[in-house]
Amino acid sequence: MTREIGEVKKKNVEEWPKVAIIILNWNGWKDTIECLESVFRNNYTNYQVIVIDNGSTNGSMEKMKDWADGKQEILTPESTHPLYALSHPAVKKPILYIYYTLEEAEKGGNFKLEEKINKKWQERRKSNRKKLNPTSFCPLIFIQTGKNYGFAGGNNVGIKYAMAKCNYDYIWLLNNDTVIDKDALIEMVKLGKSNEKIGILGSKILYYDKPDIIQALGGNNQITWNISGRHICNLKEDRLEYNNDFEIKGYICGASLLAKRKLIEMVGIIDVNYFMLVEDVDWCFRALKKNWKLFYSGKSKVWHKFGASIKKSNVDKKFLGRRSNRFPINKFILNKYYFTRSCLYFAKKHYNKYFVFSCLHMFFKIVKQSIEILIYDNYKFYRIKILFKGFYDGVVGETGETIKISRQ
Repeated sequence: MTREIGEVKKKNVEEWPKVAIIILNWNGWKDTIECLESVFRNNYTNYQVIVIDNGSTNGSMEKMKDWADGKQEILTPESTHPLYALSHPAVKKPILYIYYTLEEAEKGGNFKLEEKINKKWQERRKSNRKKLNPTSFCPLIFIQTGKNYGFAGGNNVGIKYAMAKCNYDYIWLLNNDTVIDKDALIEMVKLGKSNEKIGILGSKILYYDKPDIIQALGGNNQITWNISGRHICNLKEDRLEYNNDFEIKGYICGASLLAKRKLIEMVGIIDVNYFMLVEDVDWCFRALKKNWKLFYSGKSKVWHKFGASIKKSNVDKKFLGRRSNRFPINKFILNKYYFTRSCLYFAKKHYNKYFVFSCLHMFFKIVKQSIEILIYDNYKFYRIKILFKGFYDGVVGETGETIKISRQ
């Protein structure tokens, strides 16, 4: 049986394209470690994991290195959690890794060092088969940016590293606060191989704390000057009908986005002017303009912790939020700031002649949200101020990390 499994894996590596899995971490090492555990037991073996630390301030890189060395345990989730088995028991340690600075990574790393570590890793994987070996035949790559470059900038570091090499055919952007089904990657790659015009693929994204509730299947096709696109099937219960693959006319969600190398060579990397939010919409929009197709893979399942405590009610709880240790209420306001700013940047970039209408549309949305804060959120005027700052910064074209929130 062991010999048969080994032959299947060897055939998988030889026949299937190589995938670079890019996981971006910022002060979230506990989530990242859980994510890595689920990734390293997935059924697709021709992949390499690249973890980008976006200048964390809580010692994340050291914690992740300790995990790879077998010195740091997985701290999440509790054993009673329904997704516990996706990351437990732990895969065999140590996992050999290579550490790069930003400058080293963007040049493509050290080829000779990688060859040496790769051979050592292959030998180590053969020993002690009683424990669960990581399914990757390649060592882990750690990259330290030294600064918070946001979602776009941080992922671009990993993309540039992968694109500087010739052996990656796909780039998978995967949020660090996710866990994946064992077939999540292989199902997307199979779909991508079936049609050369498919350039970007996405997973079925479900809520981590409500594993049977859908967060998104992608975004609808209303991406215009007013950015009225919405996640498909948000807050709907998962059903068999959502296991079918279908084309997406809007966007693939950045929490799990698989892009072909050929598409990136044609379209370019992610626009860093967004810093966070709407960058996935922009990337997909640019791909569509180049006649690439976007597809949702119904059998590729990913569970996402983002917004897990959000519930529907008569009040827009997605906006007002609920206090929780995982997702404090101020993060909603922070997201609203960047979303407002990014939407206006998108409109100016792609629909410049309608930019005045975009500004008016967004202004009235902010007024509505401000009224909700006054009525339902105890007159938190500083939150209203942040919303209007997002509008102003979007109008004047502000970019980068321009605002932080520490006040509760």
